[in-house]
Amino acid sequence: MRRRTFSGTGRRGLLALVIAGLAGLFVGVPAASAHGTIVGPATRAYQCWKDWGSQHTNPAMQQQDPMCYQAFQANADTMWNWMSALRDGLHGNFQGSTPDGQLCSNGLARNNSLNTPGQWRTTSIGSTFSMHLYDQASHGADYIRVYVSKNGYDPVTQRLGWGNLDQVLQTGRYAPAKDINFTVQTSGGYRGHHVVFTIWQASHQDQTYMWCSEVNFG
Repeated sequence: MRRRTFSGTGRRGLLALVIAGLAGLFVGVPAASAHGTIVGPATRAYQCWKDWGSQHTNPAMQQQDPMCYQAFQANADTMWNWMSALRDGLHGNFQGSTPDGQLCSNGLARNNSLNTPGQWRTTSIGSTFSMHLYDQASHGADYIRVYVSKNGYDPVTQRLGWGNLDQVLQTGRYAPAKDINFTVQTSGGYRGHHVVFTIWQASHQDQTYMWCSEVNFG
């Protein structure tokens, strides 16, 4: 029996077919880093990515948006991975696992720039406002907790601590979906610049996300 041989061109063609076949196995599989964030009112990292991601080398950022500038300088990956501010296995012990001054970074050293107080850009809201969680991977939520910084706390000069917060909402469970929208009602007489702090307890495993959104109560 004659033995079949392949030319260099034939071998390359066969290899290309094998690679294409393997690649086809992964079509439709979500990226491991696909998670989510609060996009309305925008979290600090998401706001920086939304406003400056396509022009992150623009020198105008230093004057026009100094808080995003310092964040990009510290670690640009904080903004590029705005959807991945998560920690595993907290078992609901959020306060014991997250020191004062590290709430906006969810206790993640790589996101420490988000803890820096200053003139972050704000979203204007009223005493009743809507929130929008965008979840790329459709994990769903066991619940979402929403806090507002207390009257008298100054987000321009102070890092956020647990004692600076009023809890205003804990939602029920949400089924897996890319978009989760809900309404928050407050009665604390909030005015001016505040921080909305959100905890998302994802449903697919014990995975916790925490963020700060900068707001201005009208």
